[in-house]
Amino acid sequence: MDVQPHHQHHYHISFRRSLKRSISFNAAVDTWSRGLLGRIQATLSGRQKSNRLKLLESSGQGDHQSWEAIRSQSSAFAILGRRPRMEDRFILEENINNNTGISFFAIFDGHGGEFAADFAKDILVKNIYNKVIETTKLLNAQKLEQKHLSAANAADVDKDYAEYDASPYLKRKASRKDGVDNKENEPFLRRRDSLRKTTSVNDDCTSRKSTNDKKDSSDVFTQQLNSLLRGVGGGSSAKNSFFNNNNKDSNGNGEDAEPPQQFDASCYLENGKINFGKLITDEVLAADHKLVEAAKKTTNIAGTTALIAIVHGSRLIVANVGDSRGVMCNARGIAIPLSFDHKPQQVRERKRIHDAGGFIAFRGVWRVAGILATSRALGDYPLKDKNLVIANPDILTFDLNDHKPSFLILASDGLWDTFTNEEACSYIKDHLHEPDYGAKSLAMQSYQRGSVDNITVLVIAFKNGIYRIGGSVTQNNASSSSAAAAAAAAAASSSAANNNLKDNSKSAASLIASTNLNRSNSGRAK
Repeated sequence: MDVQPHHQHHYHISFRRSLKRSISFNAAVDTWSRGLLGRIQATLSGRQKSNRLKLLESSGQGDHQSWEAIRSQSSAFAILGRRPRMEDRFILEENINNNTGISFFAIFDGHGGEFAADFAKDILVKNIYNKVIETTKLLNAQKLEQKHLSAANAADVDKDYAEYDASPYLKRKASRKDGVDNKENEPFLRRRDSLRKTTSVNDDCTSRKSTNDKKDSSDVFTQQLNSLLRGVGGGSSAKNSFFNNNNKDSNGNGEDAEPPQQFDASCYLENGKINFGKLITDEVLAADHKLVEAAKKTTNIAGTTALIAIVHGSRLIVANVGDSRGVMCNARGIAIPLSFDHKPQQVRERKRIHDAGGFIAFRGVWRVAGILATSRALGDYPLKDKNLVIANPDILTFDLNDHKPSFLILASDGLWDTFTNEEACSYIKDHLHEPDYGAKSLAMQSYQRGSVDNITVLVIAFKNGIYRIGGSVTQNNASSSSAAAAAAAAAASSSAANNNLKDNSKSAASLIASTNLNRSNSGRAK
C-alpha cells in the first residue's frame, strides 16, 4: 500500500509505540512466568519433600528427616526443615542414673557443622552427669551423717540433763519454797533449757562442730568419702587441667591444688543443696576449652548454642549460651521467659565485643565481626582467641512452688523465628493432650510458617504444677512404624551408635537418635 509522507511519519511513531508496548508486555509476561514457574517449582519441591518425609516416616529407609523422643513427662521432636543437614541435638533424661531424682534436659543448636553440637551432647553432658552423680552421693552421705550425729548429740544431752535432774542437791533445792533458793536455781535451769534447745537445732549442729573443730569426725568422714569418690570416673575427660582454673579453692587457705583429674564434690554443696549454677558453669567453660583446642587441631570452625534445664524437687535451674530459648507457661497461661537470647546488638554484648577490640555488622541480622549471629557459643574458635564470642552461660533459678507451671518449652531458634513466646505457649496449651505433649505439632507448624532452619522443640509437662519423675520410657525415631519396636531398637543399638559417633560414620539422624535413652518398656506412664 502506498503511504503518504506525512502519514508515513505517524505510522513509524505508531509502530515504535506498539513495539515498545509489545516488548514491555513480553518482558512482564516473562518475569511473571518465571516467578510463577518458580512458585510452582517451589510448591512441587515442597510437596515432594513433604511426600518424601511421609514416605520415610512410614518406611524408615533412606536419609531421615525428623527425630522424636517421648518420655513419661517430656517429649522432643526435631525436624531437618529446609537445611541440607541436621545440626540440632537434644537430650531427655528424667532421672539421672535412675536414682538421683534429678532431671536433665538440653538443646544444642550447632552452626558451621555438627562437630560442636556432637561434642556438647556427648562430652559436656557426660561430664555434667558424672558431677551430678558424685555430688548427689556426697550430699546424701552428709545428710545421713548429720542425722546420726544429731541422734548421738541428742542422746548425750538427754543423759546430761537426766543426771542433772537426778542430782540430790537439785532435789533438795527444788523442795524449798523460798524465793532465794528459786533465784539460786535459775543458772542451773537456764543451762538445762539451753541443753534441751540444742537438740532441736539439728540443721546447724554439724556446721557448728565443723567450724569450731576442723579435726572432728565429720571432716574425717568427708575426706574419706571424697577420696573414694575421686576414684569414680577419674579418667573422664571432664577431669581436665582447666577445671580448677574455673573454681576457687573451697578452703581458700593456699593449700596445694589437687591434680586436675581429681574432683572435690564438696565445692558444689551450699547450705545442704547442690549449686547447679556453679556446676554447670564450670563444666560448660571446661568443655568449651576442650572443644576449642580440639577444633584448632582440625581447623573445625563449628560452634553450638547450649540451653540446659535441670529440675530437682521444686527447683528449676536454666543455663543458656546463645539464642536457643526456654519459656515457662503457668496455670494462667502466662508465658514466663526462662532465658534471654545472646545477640550482638544487645547493649551488654555490644559493649563487651567492642571492649575486646571487635565489632558488629548488619548483614541480614546483626553479626559478630559480620560473621556470627549469636554473641555466645561453645566452639567458634576463630572468634574465641580475642573473646569476641564467649561461652559463659547465664543462669536463672526458679522456685516451681511460686510459679505452678503447666509446662516448659525449650527450643532452637528455628522455632522462635516463626513463633513468639506467647504464641508458642498458647499453641502447646491447646495440644498438651497429644501423646508427645504437642512437641511435633508445634515444630511442624513452625515449618509450615516458613522457618528455614532446623527446628527442635522439647516440652516438659507438669501435673497440677508438680513435676513427677516417671519410670516408663519410650523413644522412637519418627520414621518408625511402632513405638515399642523403636524403643527396643534404640536400647539395642545404643552402644553401637555411640561408637559410630566417634568415627563420624553415621548420618545426622543417628547422631540425634542416640540421645542417652538406653532403656525402654512397653509404654508411657499414665
